[in-house]
Amino acid sequence: MKIGLVLCPGFQPVCFGAVAAFDVANKQAGKKLYDMRVLSEEGGLVASSSAMQVMTEAFDDAPYDTLIVAAGLEIPTSSPGLVRLLRAAAGDARRVAAICLGSFILGDAGLLNGRRATTHWRYAQTLQERFPSCQVEMDKIYIADGPIWTSAGMTAGTDLVVGLIERDHGVEVARSVAKGMVMYHRRSGGQSQHSTLLDLGTNEDRIQRALNFARQNLAQSLTIEDLAEAACLSPRQFTRLFRAETGTTPAKAVEALRVEAAKLMLEQSRLPIEVIAREVGFANRERMRLAFARVHGEVPRAIRNDAGPLAAL
Repeated sequence: MKIGLVLCPGFQPVCFGAVAAFDVANKQAGKKLYDMRVLSEEGGLVASSSAMQVMTEAFDDAPYDTLIVAAGLEIPTSSPGLVRLLRAAAGDARRVAAICLGSFILGDAGLLNGRRATTHWRYAQTLQERFPSCQVEMDKIYIADGPIWTSAGMTAGTDLVVGLIERDHGVEVARSVAKGMVMYHRRSGGQSQHSTLLDLGTNEDRIQRALNFARQNLAQSLTIEDLAEAACLSPRQFTRLFRAETGTTPAKAVEALRVEAAKLMLEQSRLPIEVIAREVGFANRERMRLAFARVHGEVPRAIRNDAGPLAAL
């Protein structure tokens, strides 16, 4: 399969880490599953956001199985020539993808019209405003809507590429590639861009210790006394300091951590929902359903269904 990585001026070099997944797939297969080409509108050297320059081939009307657009850390300006080339090439390509803010290039080319898409959370509202016919989902790692694939932040581009490989060659090959790249865990497209621990982030070491303890022991009851002991504080001191540092209560924070862990298991496993509820510390399926309704506004079954076939088994 012929893959074209289209570089925009000022592109982020992290995109090469994402497309390295194709190289890993080739190596593990012992044959060339993917033929990678690096393209730009006019060819020649293209400077990245860090001043590194990369030699590219001119983007022409040659057919590609998959095109992947890489941009930089700011919303890119689409040149008329690149938009024309991309729009024409998309008619022949099986898939067109964008890493992070490359989604704006796809939008300028009209490829997001009537599609679901995502991009970095900081720019998702701008994407929605600029392309109102596109349904922008602001809290997804990546989205595959027919032949159009879009990812959130730069590192999410790696998850997207592994998702492309899964679509081509199945779950086992994708899992093997993820392991070969030493990915901490394979993230499915439906996974949230946000981390509960980051949202609850604190400079207070004692509260951070309690949060880490909670995350590592979700199946336990995790009472105020348990968390206070982990923080080396009295329950009263702990509760007061926790709220001051995080702006929420320990109970709500633990619920958010449990929901996050359950959501990941729903997306990346086929464990029964009842089992997942017990594994993350919910007493039963109904309590987990109510917690998901509070945090996400949808039930666990809907989240599992949204993960679809791209969820890692």
